[in-house]
Amino acid sequence: MGCAPSIHISETQTVYPGAREAEAAPQGPAAAAALLPPAPGRPGAPEPEAAAAAGAPSAEPRDLKASTSHVQFGPMRFRADPPQVLLVFVKDDSQCKGFRKACEKAGFTYIVVQDVKVVLTCFLAAHHDIIIIDHRNPQLLDAPALCRSIRSSKVSENTVIVGVVRKRDGEESVMPLISAGFTRRYVENPSLMACYAELLQLEFGEVRSQLKLRACNSVFTALEKSQDAIKITSENNYIQYVNPAFENTVGYESGELIGKELAKVSVNEKKGDLLTTINSCMKMGKEWQGIYCSKNGDNVQQNVKIIPVIGQGGKIRHYVSIIRVTNGSNKDEKMKEPAQADIHTASQSGKHRDKRKSSLDVRSVTSRASEVAIQRRHSSVARIHSMIMEAPITKVINIISAIQEDSSTLVTEALDHVLEILRTTELYSPQFEAKNEDPHANNLIEGLISDGFRRLSGNEYTLSTNDLQQVPSGLFTSEFLHDVPPRIAQAMENEDHWDFSVFELEAASQKRPLIFLGLKIFARFGVSEFLKCSDTTLRLWLQTIEAHYHSSNPYHNSTHAADVLQATAYFLCQERVKRTLDSVDKAAALIAATVHDVDHPGRTSPFLCNAGSELAVLYNDLAVLESHHAALTFQLTTRDDKINIFKNLERSDYRTLRHAIIDMVLATEMTKHFEHVNKFVNGVVKPLAELEENKDGDPDADASHLMLRTPETRTLIKRMMIKCADVSNPCRPLEQYIEWAARISEEYFSQTEEEKKLNLPVVMPVFDRNTCSIPKSQISFIDYFVTDMYDAWDDFADLQELLQHLDSNFKYWKGLDERNLRGLRPPPELYQ
Repeated sequence: MGCAPSIHISETQTVYPGAREAEAAPQGPAAAAALLPPAPGRPGAPEPEAAAAAGAPSAEPRDLKASTSHVQFGPMRFRADPPQVLLVFVKDDSQCKGFRKACEKAGFTYIVVQDVKVVLTCFLAAHHDIIIIDHRNPQLLDAPALCRSIRSSKVSENTVIVGVVRKRDGEESVMPLISAGFTRRYVENPSLMACYAELLQLEFGEVRSQLKLRACNSVFTALEKSQDAIKITSENNYIQYVNPAFENTVGYESGELIGKELAKVSVNEKKGDLLTTINSCMKMGKEWQGIYCSKNGDNVQQNVKIIPVIGQGGKIRHYVSIIRVTNGSNKDEKMKEPAQADIHTASQSGKHRDKRKSSLDVRSVTSRASEVAIQRRHSSVARIHSMIMEAPITKVINIISAIQEDSSTLVTEALDHVLEILRTTELYSPQFEAKNEDPHANNLIEGLISDGFRRLSGNEYTLSTNDLQQVPSGLFTSEFLHDVPPRIAQAMENEDHWDFSVFELEAASQKRPLIFLGLKIFARFGVSEFLKCSDTTLRLWLQTIEAHYHSSNPYHNSTHAADVLQATAYFLCQERVKRTLDSVDKAAALIAATVHDVDHPGRTSPFLCNAGSELAVLYNDLAVLESHHAALTFQLTTRDDKINIFKNLERSDYRTLRHAIIDMVLATEMTKHFEHVNKFVNGVVKPLAELEENKDGDPDADASHLMLRTPETRTLIKRMMIKCADVSNPCRPLEQYIEWAARISEEYFSQTEEEKKLNLPVVMPVFDRNTCSIPKSQISFIDYFVTDMYDAWDDFADLQELLQHLDSNFKYWKGLDERNLRGLRPPPELYQ
């Protein structure tokens, strides 16, 4: 950080007060006795005169290791590590040395900073518990300004900041220091014992209090995630807190409640009478338990328990209301102890429930089965609204899962079969079995309502015996790769790594990256051998496909196709994906990635529908672009034998491959985004997590392998794979992501301008070149579309590197937005 010359870090490795003197100090109860100075008459204590004669200090060395290792905060108990101290002194004078020696004596880790410019950097790196700033020389160090700078950081909320003042300033008002953000004032006194006493008072006073305040964050997190509705009021019945479950239960938003007097909240007559009864019990300091209805007067019954909380002076300081919704038939049901009920629920749900990190299901208030996984990364707007976007089938699955917890073995097994059916991809598409006794009916049904593919089940799904033999990167059989110009070959050297830059290849190939990258990746996966086509045919096909991408499009061009192809190839190399997909799946995925946006006009499907374009008319306004990409691919490929990469395939293999390619291209349509993600979560991630948990996490367990090998499961995996590859920009290294953000924004700006020019409805009004905030648009895209999808994909394919990029990229856009910047980068002056 460039601050090493101005920083002194303590070398002490001691983790308890007493430092060097305490090495010989007694342990256990004897150490506790050493906490107090020797007092006359205390057993085992020397007389003052004898101690003075021996040259002993007035206070014995202390060992607080046993007594300070844990802090009790109500029923909560946690470890208290020795405080970290940041000493800010321009000069290493006697006062600075006094605090340094006191830190060593107390066993505190400390840093001395003499360069004011690096104070904030050092603090943000270590988050010290105590900061002591020298305020004796305003000409050399503006202590109030420095304190305000530190307080401007959110992480300083629980930091204790002490200002050291001159003796002659000790009688002045402390208000200027308090206003600047200081916690305490210390009148200069370089004595070791004075500094030591100050540190101990800080540790057991302010620092310990701040430690407890920090612990409150975990309590509030538990309250926010609780499925019980919880409300906290003051002793005067003013509402101080309500959790999200309370808002959903009573029909109010927190803004309508917090700060309001409970009696003045508008309620219906039934509830008003009930609240009078509740208030009378609360005034007497008694618990109250009963049932009342919600705000809208419907038939939903709610068990409520009101608990008075005793505070300072033995008086009631708060009331906690805990509400649990029950159905109307359970009016006489008494509410169990909430804490015990919650613990039971958590322990039960952990046995065989959802291990997914995403928020698609855990936010449902109807679900007691979903395990609330660790919340990672940023606070997401999508998570706040995830309950709104939750699919109905997800709610049904969660309800059934909750019922299973308290059901008999027979019922649980039956419900498992129900869940297995519900998690299939086609709930309303029957699977017909051959009926030998009535072949006419069988042929009639299959001829009229099938899509040309005989619907098979389980291992009946038949594929070509050809297999894709992946070749290590750099060893290829394609003759054309030997003639690639050196600059292009160099740009493709690390194409099998996630940090591969397609923009370097775009520049080296003069905006023809798809043919070169396609040849290399297809050769690496042996696609030509699988398709039984020559390298010449494959090269001509790639040339044709790339020629039908519009190079004039800022975003949807062949560079985007090459980027999606590279991401797909990267995903196919992940261990679980590699084990799960067959040769035809891999070939279909690579081809689909190559063609998924061919002939894209640089305008969205809604634009084409609003403009009444020929494509919109042809495809009846349904999946217009995706249908066109898939159809044109096969039109271009099959009309000329010289480029027909499918011409040597068996009819059945071609039909299977064609179906898989079309399905994957259509999966990139964003109107079905949440449907595809929910199907993947409920059809792959959750069942796999349950099977592996029951098999002690063995990924090669028979049940897991069989589940992954079903055609339905592989279809869901392929759809999710190309969807993630299609929108992988936020998971790329930052510089690549910024370039993609610039390109897609330019394309949307151009569409908005054309819509206004043609007097068409503006599909995305926020993409106005003059007013658009690119950081806000990227934050929204990550929140609503990327985070949950990549969480689910990571659960399956294990892609931590990508999630780390996603985290840091989100923080980058968030930082720009917090500074009200609308562009791609901060202005140059902020870099200095």
